[in-house]
Amino acid sequence: MRNDHTREWSMLLALIAIWAFFALKEPVFLSARNLSLLSIELAVTATLALGMLLVLLPGQIDLSAGSGVGLTGAVAAVLVFWHGAPAPVALLVALVAAVIIWSLMGALVVIERVPAFIITLGGLLVFRGLHWLVIHNQTVPIVAGSDSNIYSQLTTWFLPAQAGYLLAAVVVATIVIISLRQRRSRQQLGLPVGDAEQWFMSLFISGQVVLLLVTVANGYRGVPMALVILAAIALLVHVVTIHTPFGRYLYAIGGNEDAAVVSGVPVRAVVIGAFALMGAIVALTGFMQTAYSGASTTTVGSLMELDAVAACVIGGTSLRGGRGTVIGVLFGAVMMTSLLNGMTLMAVSPEIKYIARGGVLALAVWLDLRISGQR
Repeated sequence: MRNDHTREWSMLLALIAIWAFFALKEPVFLSARNLSLLSIELAVTATLALGMLLVLLPGQIDLSAGSGVGLTGAVAAVLVFWHGAPAPVALLVALVAAVIIWSLMGALVVIERVPAFIITLGGLLVFRGLHWLVIHNQTVPIVAGSDSNIYSQLTTWFLPAQAGYLLAAVVVATIVIISLRQRRSRQQLGLPVGDAEQWFMSLFISGQVVLLLVTVANGYRGVPMALVILAAIALLVHVVTIHTPFGRYLYAIGGNEDAAVVSGVPVRAVVIGAFALMGAIVALTGFMQTAYSGASTTTVGSLMELDAVAACVIGGTSLRGGRGTVIGVLFGAVMMTSLLNGMTLMAVSPEIKYIARGGVLALAVWLDLRISGQR
């Protein structure tokens, strides 16, 4: 427990230091406009990271996520803007295809015993090649139109101010209800629930953060639709991992797969299900990332899987499985997104960005090993 608190405080101090540094170097970093755009970037990265969490919990990994982001976004874009398909139909086709493909990869992992590292590394190359073939190595612009608004507005539509505050109230109420249920469940089981005052303060601070986020967003154009999507996915993943047998099975498999098998956990079905959910989230991320980029190009989704893994590990998810939370992943995504956004504002060269991303990923993995006591 002490290690967990040490990690939480060290990561919080690191985030404060990152924000303070960029605010001093580029005062526009804390402007309403940049923070609003930062929230869209966060939504894209964090959504993919939440999918990665589902795969990491049972001790697997997905190196094909970034290429899948580019491919699914490209398939939908080509169907809409080259073949005139209705946007909802195109998005659904790409989504279903992603779920099927990722389910097949999960089946290869657990049935044929192909290591996830290998099968998803192959997927990285295959999906990247298919992406380029789908768009014919061209640029497919994402433009607003009567039949494509649902696609283009994924990252360009903002909630009105009043709707934003209403959403904030709903989010805070949801957090309170979930926290109360967890606390009562632990009390009924005779488990420790912690100090009531600290519990109340954590809820109060969470509510203040949500309200501040909406207020800042309303200072520009309102709460971005992408952030609403992230909130929905985060809530879904939290409920699945904490309040369902499926989620408990994920932790059990990652903690000790042999013990999970002996206990009657359907390991194959659970792992395949985790990959299927990952496929759906990859597709959703692909739609948002392509819409945010304004076009489907050969670079969309490049290395996003590394940002997702880094966000998970920074947030306390173990690469060996069995440990990780939605809150931790969101916190890690905030750190990664803030770092990239700040470097962009400072006009840092792409070479330095790559070095920084690689350094953060290596540091996060080292920290995970240190805390796990397995260095």
